[in-house]
Amino acid sequence: MYSVDIYRRVRLACHRDGMSGREAARQFGLDRKTVSKILKYSVPPGYQRSVRVRRPKLDGFTDIIDQILEEDGTVHRKQRHTAKRIFERLRDEHGFTGKQTIVKDYVRERGRRQREMFVPLSHPPGHAQADFGEADAIIGGVRHRAHFFVMTLPHSDACFVSAYPSATTEAWLDGHNRAFAFFEGVPQSILYDNDKCLVARILPDGTRQRTQAFSGLQSHYLFQDRYGRPGKGNDKGNVEGVVGLARRNFMTPLPRCQSWDAFNASLEAACRKRQDEVLRGHRESIGERLVRDQAMLMVLPPTPFDACDKQSGRVSSLSLVRYRTNDYSVPVAYGHQEVWVRGYVHEVVIGCGGEIVARHPRSYDREDMIFDPIHYLSLLERKIGALDQAAPLAGWALPDAFATFRRLLEARMGKPGKREYVQVLRLLETFDLEALHGAIKDALRLGAIGFDAVKHLLLCRIERRPPKLNLDVYPYLPRAAVAVTAAASYMSLLQEAGKAARPDRDTIGGAS
Repeated sequence: MYSVDIYRRVRLACHRDGMSGREAARQFGLDRKTVSKILKYSVPPGYQRSVRVRRPKLDGFTDIIDQILEEDGTVHRKQRHTAKRIFERLRDEHGFTGKQTIVKDYVRERGRRQREMFVPLSHPPGHAQADFGEADAIIGGVRHRAHFFVMTLPHSDACFVSAYPSATTEAWLDGHNRAFAFFEGVPQSILYDNDKCLVARILPDGTRQRTQAFSGLQSHYLFQDRYGRPGKGNDKGNVEGVVGLARRNFMTPLPRCQSWDAFNASLEAACRKRQDEVLRGHRESIGERLVRDQAMLMVLPPTPFDACDKQSGRVSSLSLVRYRTNDYSVPVAYGHQEVWVRGYVHEVVIGCGGEIVARHPRSYDREDMIFDPIHYLSLLERKIGALDQAAPLAGWALPDAFATFRRLLEARMGKPGKREYVQVLRLLETFDLEALHGAIKDALRLGAIGFDAVKHLLLCRIERRPPKLNLDVYPYLPRAAVAVTAAASYMSLLQEAGKAARPDRDTIGGAS
């Protein structure tokens, strides 16, 4: 292809200076056909390959190509046919005698025809879209795969982002609570994909059968739910775009936060800061357009929805209740009873009847055991031989004064000292660790090594009164050796006193 400068020089010579085409071809070293083409176009028209509509050698083979490409839609994307591989199969398996080029042309043209086209949409105020995304984050010094909930208001492009350890049912519910509070209202409708936390089943007529938890959320806030086509993320393109935007802008570089709450606080601040931006195609900022969205939102109910996953369970012989592959302890008094479990994002609550019997930090590991040592103390008091091998007590980070107190108890009382030590620990069923720790330190200072003494000192601390320890009640307190005074001892003291006074009287008499 010749340059624009050649076109200019040839055209000037012929059109302005009257040079013939034969002479221009000789002078510029060009073919006469090339000169004729240059005289037709002011700039190089570019190479355009002629499109062959008919491919007679491919007739009868297009159905085979179509079938191969249809089957590719059901396999891993990295194991799908290339045009070259389709040509080889046509040649080897079906006797195709054509060239590879016409196969490539057909595959490319077929792909172009089947590429989806989209209709530009307008978004009325007061409606939302929601989805989950993934990104890595450093939380408390540990690298986690964060699952972040995103809700957008497409009319204004305002967004809310909140991160969780896992995209569970309770994370969906908590994300809605937080988003509604952030936007200060409830959208009239929310568009979702068909996540299993929301949709239990898609019926043959396309109707979605909601999960029980999501039905409760919808009943609480009274918004309408809408769903995109399965596998078609572009149906909710606004929130899909913000998922990528949040990952690229809010979470790059890798976020480093002390806790999930701190991480979410930074994400909320980023969402508020973004409201100052004016996006392409708009003259108003996101925050200015958000005012119209908020005017169409429904009023928040007085209280947020109880964002938890509710299940029932039974306490095992080890006083454990299973929830999501992990086991959580309850007091041994509830052994073998039916209980209910509420799984929140960061907490698991277990109850029996109308009473809450245990609370634990939520674990996202698998086959983990989460103990509260206090739950097992009443059983250890009866089975004191298991004290040193009790798994619930392993790793229990008690202050050093507790170990010192136990050692002195066992040194003075022997095996019964172990039981008294467990009785001391059982005070934690009623009192907090800080108060008990102070009472044990007082007992060590006074040498009052016993359960009754610790309990007395603990109550005195709480009631802010001085302790009154009775040695008859606490036989293990150290006693002072006090001897009985004999009458003769008093007589000797009197005699000594008389001798001391006699010289004074003699001195007075001599002077007179």
